[in-house]
This record gives sequence, C-alpha cells and structure tokens, in this order.
Amino acid sequence: MIEDQASSLRRMNQPNLIKVIAVTGGKGGVGKTNITLNTAISMAKQGKRVLVLDADLGLANVDVMLGLRVEKNLSHVLSGECLLEEVLVEGPYGVKIAPATSGSQSMTELTPTEHAGLIRAFSELRSKIDVLIVDTAAGISDMVLSFSRAAQDIMVVVCDEPTSLTDAYALIKILNRDHGVFRFKIVANMVRNVREGQELFAKLSKVTNRFLDVALELVATIPFDENIRKAVRRQKSIVEAYPSSPAAVAISNLASQALRWPIPTQPGGHLEFFLEQLINQNSAVHRDKV
Repeated sequence: MIEDQASSLRRMNQPNLIKVIAVTGGKGGVGKTNITLNTAISMAKQGKRVLVLDADLGLANVDVMLGLRVEKNLSHVLSGECLLEEVLVEGPYGVKIAPATSGSQSMTELTPTEHAGLIRAFSELRSKIDVLIVDTAAGISDMVLSFSRAAQDIMVVVCDEPTSLTDAYALIKILNRDHGVFRFKIVANMVRNVREGQELFAKLSKVTNRFLDVALELVATIPFDENIRKAVRRQKSIVEAYPSSPAAVAISNLASQALRWPIPTQPGGHLEFFLEQLINQNSAVHRDKV
C-alpha cells in the first residue's frame, strides 16, 4: 500500500521545485500563526505563489484571522467529498489557504482511505505553487512532529517567556534525538529590540549546545508592535494593514530571506516528497500501535 502511494506521488504533475517550510513553536501564544500568514503574504507580494496549510487540526484559525469565509475544509478532502482545489480560499495577494478541520482529528491517525485521499488531493491540485508554508499546532504531538520532519526548513517561533523557551527546547530535543533533525531556524518574536532577540536566541542556544547536536540559526527578530493587535481586530495581516510598521518590515525581511533559502533537488525538493514523508511516518506510527 505504501509503495503504491509513493509511486502515485512520483507521478504528480508538479515539475517546479517547491519550498516547504514548517512554522512551529512548541508553546501556544507565541505568535506562530501570525508569523505564518504575514510571511506568506509578504512572499506573495513579491510575486510568489504561496499555499498555507493550516495544520492545526484541532484549533484551526488561519481563515478566521483573515476574515475568510470557509464552507469546506480538509476533512471533506480527506473523506473524498471534494477536491483540495474546492476547499482552497484566497487571501490577500492571491495567497491560497487550505483550511483545517475544527475537531480532534489528527493527521497521524489517518486511515488508509484518508491516506489515499490526501494523495489524490495534492495530485489533482491544479494551482501551481512556489512555496508551501505549514502552520503546525502547538505542542509536541505526533502531528506536529510529522509535519516538521517532512518540511525542508523548520522555523521555531519563540518569545521571551520561560515556558516558550522550555517548550521550544523540548520540541527541538525530540526532533533531534528521536528523528535526526539537526538544523532549526529560530524566530524571536515580540521582542523589544534586536538585542533582546539576540539574547533570547543565546539562552536557547546555550542549552542546545550543551545537550544536543543541533545547529540553530537566528533568522529574524520581530519587535513587539501594537499594530499587530490592530490588524488582528481588523482581520487583516500587518504587512497589509500597516506595511511600514516595525513588525511588518521585520516579517517582510524574513520572507525575503526565506525565499533565498536553497531548495534541495533530491530528495526533498518536491511536494510529493513532503507528502511521502508524512505517509511513511504515519504508517510507521500505525504499525507500532498494532
């Protein structure tokens, strides 16, 4: 079954290389979804075709933050009721949003039928994309780990709270020790200035350098900005509503930098590899539970 699914993925009509970024954080409330959406919109403003996958299957909120009307979501795709193309909603600058399920369904608990539905959904996606950004759930669930491991780049969002650093370290530790992930890109969010962001990064690095074999890279320091709250209340992105604000400028710079991150040509430079990774991981989990 897995081999057949993998073969189907390799036949997908996606000739262009696709950048796949997972945005995670361990702890909720660190601004992960806000970073995801604004980064995606900033990339779209630069002419890129971007798809945001809301992978928080328990507390979906990407569409809510942008005030988008959603009639169907990923659960309808997985059940075979409709195509992925039919559930995509369009956000600012043409960003496509794949809205998640609101409920308790976990990507790591997909049945073989749902696996096939996921394959079919992406293989039949007519919209060509340049970047797929996955907004994971909070915590260190199997679902979060699966999406993070399958992505080419992992952005870990942290803020200056002890629990944020503790949870980020726990996530990095599990991905490193149990799954062989070595490189992580860190985003210091809601900091007072660049120096505070660097100090926050130093705290995390000090612990990981002592106990783990990982390479952390500070890719952005996003300042605390009251305009973010204003934008959220207006159900708009800050890069759209207040493009000259400090946070918007910092996120736009992050987006430009992320677009320059190299895309591996083998084996992880294609969308089908991302999906194949998820399927293989989830099947291994299923076998372990049997």
